[in-house]
Amino acid sequence: MDTSVSVSPCDACDVVTVPTRQGLEAVDILRRGAGEGVGPVIHDDGCDTLGFLVPPGTAAAWDVPGSTCTETDGRGLSIVPAPEPPVEGSDWLLPPGEADLATDPAVLRAALGEAARLIRAADSCR
Repeated sequence: MDTSVSVSPCDACDVVTVPTRQGLEAVDILRRGAGEGVGPVIHDDGCDTLGFLVPPGTAAAWDVPGSTCTETDGRGLSIVPAPEPPVEGSDWLLPPGEADLATDPAVLRAALGEAARLIRAADSCR
């Protein structure tokens, strides 16, 4: 994966979709991180998934198990200026303007891995 992807204003961000539980853990990890920010995050009305906005081009190399990355090619997804939620039946967990411009894919990959490990550890204690 090209980790030199610039985290800049997204006129056509890609979206990494993960199960809500893992996504919420990852948001917490990213917000606690040392200078590593989290970009806008979308949740669906059913609260089944979270979507992290990442720089365009991320989908081409995304291979994290349990998640998907969708290339938007500018099909109605723009965060400049802060829009209404870009997908019908969704809402912002972290709206543009309250978050960084986009989440760095390498940082998100690490946070999702850590979140998966925390969830496995918590579930094994039951």
